[in-house]
Amino acid sequence: MTKAIAADHVGSTTAAAGSTSGPTLKRRRTQAESRGRYGWVLLAPFAATFVLFLIVPLAYALWLSLHSRSITGSQNWAGFDNYIRVFSDSSFLGGLGRVLLYGVLQAPIMLVLALVLALMLDAVTTRLSRLSRIVAFMPYAVPAVIGVLMWGFLYSPQLGPASILTALFGDAAPDLLGSNLVLYSLVNIVTWQMTGYNMIIIYAALQGLPREIYEAARIDGAGGWKLATQIKLPLVAPAVVLSTVFTIIATLQLFSEPKVLQSTRPDAVPADFTPNMYAYNQAFAYGQFNYAATISFVLGVVIIIGSYIFLYVTRRRSGLHD
Repeated sequence: MTKAIAADHVGSTTAAAGSTSGPTLKRRRTQAESRGRYGWVLLAPFAATFVLFLIVPLAYALWLSLHSRSITGSQNWAGFDNYIRVFSDSSFLGGLGRVLLYGVLQAPIMLVLALVLALMLDAVTTRLSRLSRIVAFMPYAVPAVIGVLMWGFLYSPQLGPASILTALFGDAAPDLLGSNLVLYSLVNIVTWQMTGYNMIIIYAALQGLPREIYEAARIDGAGGWKLATQIKLPLVAPAVVLSTVFTIIATLQLFSEPKVLQSTRPDAVPADFTPNMYAYNQAFAYGQFNYAATISFVLGVVIIIGSYIFLYVTRRRSGLHD
């Protein structure tokens, strides 16, 4: 009798649990669906902005690149004629070669300086470290136009410091913004401006490393140089690769600095000095928006291919491989 009562009690309990599990699961499913709907609602502003300000302009630019404008103003299908024209355009190819030379000179100097500064700041534990970070980052906070104008004044053969120094010896100051030297002056300007930005990226990666690794290395007898080159540098390789990719993109998109210099030295910085400047000039000086869109698309493809090749080559050493 007791066993029968116990069995009935267990059965009733199980039935009650089964009867409550259904509503509980349904309630959880409803809550998950609600969270999913709220997530899409919160994502909607970003999605709308992304489509409106990126996808739509890209689609319109692609459409322009595949058409040509007639004398009457109508858009006619051109196929790949504009793209064929780009690859045979000496102005575009000359500007592309110029920015590639600029990148070969500027990128290694800037990245080495950024890495050295980041390693030095990581080794300093006093209040001087915070002040040094601010000082190193300040050039990046200066607007590009102001920075270029400032350096243009410093490079001036009439008013710059070089003119004062050379006047002491009776010599003429070199024209650092002349057609033969302006590319190297741009290397210096952009290096001064962007070193602090890349330093912060590498420094943040250094700060994220566990300090136990350093302590273990010091116990094994590692000094400051060995700690920096054999411990820290390999561990921050992904951050260095990221900075390099940003630099490749910025190099091929070079526009603001030479465009500002062009207003003061048009003889040294022509309208086709860089591909971006050439596209800008074709669009707003000659009204060839179709051809300018084609140049922009070709430049974008070059940037994607260049970045992918670099990531493919460095993926194993940098730890970015799957």
